[in-house]
Order: sequence, then structure tokens, then C-alpha cells
Amino acid sequence: MDAYRTLASPASARLTQQRSRFVALVEPATRDEVTSRLEALRREHHEATHVCAAFRCRVGAEIEAVADDAGEPHGSAGAPILQALEGAGLVDVLAVVVRHFGGVKLGLGGLSRAYADVTAAA
Repeated sequence: MDAYRTLASPASARLTQQRSRFVALVEPATRDEVTSRLEALRREHHEATHVCAAFRCRVGAEIEAVADDAGEPHGSAGAPILQALEGAGLVDVLAVVVRHFGGVKLGLGGLSRAYADVTAAA
């Protein structure tokens, strides 16, 4: 992979949906940095209901893409975050969305849209 698109610096965005607060943190990261950075963000936001993530990183000539729902219903958080990264064509990027539950269930569709929308905004 000779050319690819990544971030020059970290970015963030916030979204409130039915009293749940979502904060997306998107930053450049190599595959070697992802695990330690994700652990640090989870410690930093230990009070959050969920800290979901996805990353796309170059590994040789391939792109490794991983999504983590972190306790949300399967496919409702990590996959939409990853799809936002893929849609933007970003590589060597870690995206983390911190959710503080507001007491109202959003349903699978609402939850997926919230995670995708806040990641895309960041």
C-alpha cells in the first residue's frame, strides 16, 4: 500500500440521543499503538456505561480491521464505528465511542445510528 488516507491529528464529536451521551474520539494510531491506547482510554473513561471501539491499521500490505461492541448488543456499536472509518477511507486510525446510558433504550437501529453518526462527525 503506497498511498493511504489517515488523520493528521485527533478529533472528537459529541451526540446526545434520548438522554444517552456519546463521545467519539478518533485518532491516528499504528497497529502497535492500538492496544495500549485503547486500554488507556478505557481506564480514563471507567465511569462510562460502554467504551466501544474499532480500528483500521496497515499490517504489511494488508489492512487489519477490528470492531468491539464492549457489551452493547452484537453488531450495534463496533460495526457502525468501523463502517464510519471505512466510509471515510481512513487507515491507521483508532475510533473509540464512550457512551453514558441515559435511561432510555434506543433499540438496535437507534443505537447503531448513534454510534455511526457520532463517529462520522468526529
